[in-house]
Formats: sequence, C-alpha cells, structure tokens
Amino acid sequence: MDLEAVRTFVVAADAGRFQEAAAELAVTQQAVSKRIAALERGLGVRLFTRTPRGAELTIDGQAFLPHARDLLRAAERAVSSVRTGRRPLRVDVINSRGAATGLMRGFHRAHPEIELDVVMLFEIDAAVAALRSGAIDASFRAVTVPGRPLPEDIEAVRVLDEPLRLLTGPGHALAGAASVPLARLAGHRIWMPGVVPGTEWAVYYEDLVAEFGLTIEATGPNFGSDALLDTIADTPALATFMGGHTRLVWPDGHGLRLVPVTGPTPVYPHSLLWHRDNPHPALAALRAHLAAGAAGQDTSGTWMPDWVIPR
Repeated sequence: MDLEAVRTFVVAADAGRFQEAAAELAVTQQAVSKRIAALERGLGVRLFTRTPRGAELTIDGQAFLPHARDLLRAAERAVSSVRTGRRPLRVDVINSRGAATGLMRGFHRAHPEIELDVVMLFEIDAAVAALRSGAIDASFRAVTVPGRPLPEDIEAVRVLDEPLRLLTGPGHALAGAASVPLARLAGHRIWMPGVVPGTEWAVYYEDLVAEFGLTIEATGPNFGSDALLDTIADTPALATFMGGHTRLVWPDGHGLRLVPVTGPTPVYPHSLLWHRDNPHPALAALRAHLAAGAAGQDTSGTWMPDWVIPR
C-alpha cells in the first residue's frame, strides 16, 4: 500500500477539502485527486463523496480512517527505530571487567543523556565486520597487529595505555615486593590461560616474551577469572599479568598481591575503532570524552610493541 496515498487520504479527511489538503501537502489539487483515486482502486471502495461543502467520508472511508492513522504511526515508528540519533550508541567492550568497560562507565557518568547498548565481541574480525555493517558503532581493540591492517574505511585512535601488574598468591617469591623490574620476571612462570592464539592480545604477549625473555604459559582450559584467581592464590610457582584497570574481586582469604612492574612498565594499548562514515551523533561525544582522558597520559618508562598506532 502506498503510504503517501494513505497520508494524503488522512490529510484530506481532516481538512474536508482536497484543495486544503493540497496546500498542506504542498502538492497540486490534481495530485491529491490522483492519489485518492489510486487508493480507492486498490481498496475497491469509494472513500469520499464530493459535496458542495467539499469532500465527505463515505461509510467505507470512515471505517478505513482509524486504520490509516495506525499505518502512518507504525511507519513513523519503523523509521525512528533506525534513524541516526534515535537509537542507542552500540559499543563493543570485549568483556565486562576490562578497561574498556571502565571507560564506557565513565562516559555514561559524563553523558547520562546518551543511551548506550554495550556488547561483547571476542574476535577483532567479528568486531570489524560489525563496524562495517553498522551493527555496532565503535569497538575497543589493540591495533594494528602486523600482517592484519585495518580496512581503509575503519578509523582508529589510541585512547588508553593500561599498565600491566603482576598478580601473585601469598606464597609467591615476589609477593612481598613493592615493585619488580620487568627483567626480573625471566624464569618465573606466568600463567595466562585466556590468551587465545591469533588474537591481538596474543600477539602483544608474544612480543613481550621475545623482548624480555619471559615465560608465559597459556596451557589448560580457561575456566574464567574466578578459577584463575583460585589457582594463582593456591600455587606459589605461578603468577599472572593483570591490567591495572581490570576490575576483579576476590575473597579476603586468597591473599593475592598486585605488584607494579617497572623498568620499563609494559602497557597494553587500547584503541577506539569506528567506521569512517558512521553518522551517529553520540560517536563524536564518545571520541571527545576519550580524547580528553588520554591527553594527560605519560608514556615515559613504558614498553609496548612497535606496531602500536601512535597517538
């Protein structure tokens, strides 16, 4: 059914004259007559009767009018559901406890008027595909991994350098240290079962191992953060890296220690990705908010791979 013809019918019914309907719709009176005639042919009924006072609804026209109004309202709701700025800003944060989630919580506190949808996509290829299709508006990732450049239509800017800390149980040899030089970690077993080969964070840790001669083990199934914390607490021979902005809670009895790593401090580079032609108005607000937070970050005394995008 032609929605313009339905809209013309409703306006004409409210106006009572085709001439007034034409003026309101900014078309000719002939155009109004043609639209009404086409609608009547499609429905197989007469909708109006011409009288000296104008155009009056027939019984069929009266029956059709409330449904015509419903059709127009439904069409407006359908358009509004996808109209830029009318839907929430959709952002991929990878996981619920990481640094990206903290950044988005800060953005929400600063801009409570902006509606958000937070999603969690594991692989960067899925995130990039979602950006290009419009399924999401932005994603937090570490880019660009060697040999896997971003598509030309995807923009990226570095927004947070997250320092890594060493997480140990109470019986670990380094548990009592106020800080530990990165080179001193050589020979210690660092267990990270969540590191999946081929991901951007796997490449990051491979470069860290190659640079400083560390031993990072990704063996065994990944049962989640709770199981990781239990194992680290109970195993003096194991430690793990934990992002300084990662929010984890563990029982008091675990006795876990977060030890700063220095000389240099390895930092994990988080970048915001978005599609170059994304028109969502809240995306600009998010970028400005993150840029303001990144402006004061000091990278002296830190290490990151040479493939990380510059500020």
